[in-house]
Amino acid sequence: MIWDGNCHFCRRWIERWREITRDEVDYEISQKVGDRFPEIPREQFERSVIYVETDGAVFSGAEAVFRSLRCRSSKTWLAWSYYHVRGFASVSESFYKIISLNRRFASAITRLLWGNDVRPPTYFVARRWFLRALGLIFLIAFVSLWVQIDGLIGSNGITPAREFLPAARVQLGDRALSILPTLCWFSSSDAFLHFLCGGGVALSLLLIFGIAPALSLVGLVAFYLSLTIAGQTFLSFQWDILLIETGFLSIFLAPWRLWPKRGLDPPVSRVAIFLLKLLLFKLMVMSGVVKLTSGDDSWWDLTALDYHYWSQPLPTVIGWWADQSPEWFKKFSVALCLVVEIVVPFFIWAPRRLRLLACGLLVFLQITIAATGNYCFFNLLAIALCLLLIDDAIWRRQRGAVQTDGGTCAVVSHYLADRLSIYAAAVVIVLTLPLNARLIYSAFEPEAEWSRLLGSAYARAEAFRIVNGYGLFRVMTKDRREIVIEASADGLDWQPYEFKWKPGDVMRAPGWCAPHQPRLDWQMWFAALGSYRQNPWFVQTVICLLHGKLEVVALFERNPFPQTPPRYVRATLYRYRFTTAEEHRETGAWWKRQELGEYLPSVSLEDVR
Repeated sequence: MIWDGNCHFCRRWIERWREITRDEVDYEISQKVGDRFPEIPREQFERSVIYVETDGAVFSGAEAVFRSLRCRSSKTWLAWSYYHVRGFASVSESFYKIISLNRRFASAITRLLWGNDVRPPTYFVARRWFLRALGLIFLIAFVSLWVQIDGLIGSNGITPAREFLPAARVQLGDRALSILPTLCWFSSSDAFLHFLCGGGVALSLLLIFGIAPALSLVGLVAFYLSLTIAGQTFLSFQWDILLIETGFLSIFLAPWRLWPKRGLDPPVSRVAIFLLKLLLFKLMVMSGVVKLTSGDDSWWDLTALDYHYWSQPLPTVIGWWADQSPEWFKKFSVALCLVVEIVVPFFIWAPRRLRLLACGLLVFLQITIAATGNYCFFNLLAIALCLLLIDDAIWRRQRGAVQTDGGTCAVVSHYLADRLSIYAAAVVIVLTLPLNARLIYSAFEPEAEWSRLLGSAYARAEAFRIVNGYGLFRVMTKDRREIVIEASADGLDWQPYEFKWKPGDVMRAPGWCAPHQPRLDWQMWFAALGSYRQNPWFVQTVICLLHGKLEVVALFERNPFPQTPPRYVRATLYRYRFTTAEEHRETGAWWKRQELGEYLPSVSLEDVR
């Protein structure tokens, strides 16, 4: 391949082609070797690149580029299209001619979009830090659940797993095993639930330190999926299924090694990178589009943040301050959120600098969401996915040890496990791409019906939480209702159970519990949107309080009956709203509330029986 050494545009792209073709093609500047080819006019060297094959055949322009890239199997389609697809050659040559006549402008555009390095991006550092971050997030998720699992689904919990699974087996028969894939079919005892949590913690630490990362991810996905299904309503959140889907796809990204070997990193699977980028794209685009297709006018008129800060499940103090901001700023924030979620994700597939811009905006959005609300490990997980948008060319400038001028410091893997992982990831793309495309389309057309084939395939994949749809904040809640649970020994003197994080006492400032998720507090927010008849788990919570079950009582911040269980329990419904800055200065209260009436009438164990 002979190119004009005075062309800065050529200089940049020749480096990319050199990386793609490796040692199969020699590259020389025309000023050095042009005299060896007297049959080629010197003006031709200035107009286009020249490709000379070993048999002496000479090609120029786009044809030269495509023929030189044939040595890579992934690029052979370009030369094939040039010779077999009608119009492809003429369009390619016209496009090449436009660039050759405007090389200085093309060089400026290249530098604007890619920077100085247009070589194919590699993701060795991104993979390393992404897997560490994912291990940390799994660790947080398992520890957060472990400290409350006895009160939620333990044998003395609100919805015991040992009662749920046998009941599901009776109702579903043998189909229960495929519809509810969980290791808890072997055992749903408290000891086994603790084993799953403890095992998840151990595997998370292995992943953080890079020990058997692929095998660790297999175990993490299996353990967390098992707990998610056994956890029923308490583990039905979108970040739970997002963590499982991310963990599953990361199996194909992780090296199949027992021990980390710095400097001998196996190749990064481009197929796995594509799958995880597609997950990030799907998460953001669906979350943005469903807001506009949900029928909620507050997204269209940009008033959603007039309600969000105080109506979200677990606000923070920063959320209280954000609620005091002027109306124009709230509307600007809503517009920015919609742009970042709907438009910016398309830059994930763009050249480096646009991709980095997308990364920065997506991370910024997650930080602002995390600052104003307690969304557990969701924001950390979304930020971790954004790490895969930062290729090694950026880390090289910061760290100085990932790439050299000759290329990336990595070895080509000869391990069968690595090759099988790449093939398996390709199979996953073939099987899941239609489902993901249909899920994204459903965000734009919510009423569109699924075909029987795709619907059946999605039902099977959805049971394992490996292909999911997302739609955060689809409809803005415009009224905050809170349930206050009270207990009494005589039916006259009533004392409240105080939750650890849910709003209750109006004088208590909104707390900050993320990335921990107090799952009972979260479910109380959903319970207030309906009646106790629509939330059987709430009635079970009341029954547990009447029995004085210590595992359930431990989920609360304050137990008004620490010695003996209460005789009566009731629940009252209130409307809550943030105070204004002036009201806060006068009273010191963070909330103001209005009693709406009875949520659950006074009950006793006799009534329950």
